[in-house]
Amino acid sequence: MTSIARTTLLFILTLMTAPSFAQMNGKDIIADNEVFRLKINEEYADSTKSPLPNDERLVFDGLPFFPIDTNFCVTAKFERAKRSKTFKMKTTTDRKPVYEVYGTAVFSLNSKEYELSIYQSVRLREMEEFKEYLFLPFNDLSNGEQSYGGGRFIDLKVLTGDTIVIDFNQAYNPYCAYSQRFSCPIPPRGNFLKVEVLAGVKNPH
Repeated sequence: MTSIARTTLLFILTLMTAPSFAQMNGKDIIADNEVFRLKINEEYADSTKSPLPNDERLVFDGLPFFPIDTNFCVTAKFERAKRSKTFKMKTTTDRKPVYEVYGTAVFSLNSKEYELSIYQSVRLREMEEFKEYLFLPFNDLSNGEQSYGGGRFIDLKVLTGDTIVIDFNQAYNPYCAYSQRFSCPIPPRGNFLKVEVLAGVKNPH
């Protein structure tokens, strides 16, 4: 069972309710993240969707989150990959799902510039309901202490412009953070941010 397959429903529900980031201010960002947190907590409490072991799910009362910080919602300069090749992404098991680099996002945090690659699953883009799904796995300096050691993920949507909004407040843990029965992608080495991203879901342990 894969971590990505179990989170695509949350991605779709978020897209259905999220306002346009181009028109969002600080209050909008906070409101959007409150919806995100409600939905992900509902999913983790649901026995048909939750990655939590049954004993933990039965006493689950919400994921641990960093405080919502609007500074971690950034507008990045986006460049679509011109001749991207497919590759097999490493996971926590022998499974190697095929991805393609969709493009590159360049943005600033605390006056420093950073770059991340955004990926698209070859399998999911062939499925009508998931064809707009983009995947942003990343590591940062908070991993292993404040946040999960294996990195975190952000779900994004296919775009056509030259900017993309990345809200690190919506970074969530791979399902492997909760159970070893899942096979989870490992963020590629190039997606390591040399900064503490104290936003999103915290380390569960």
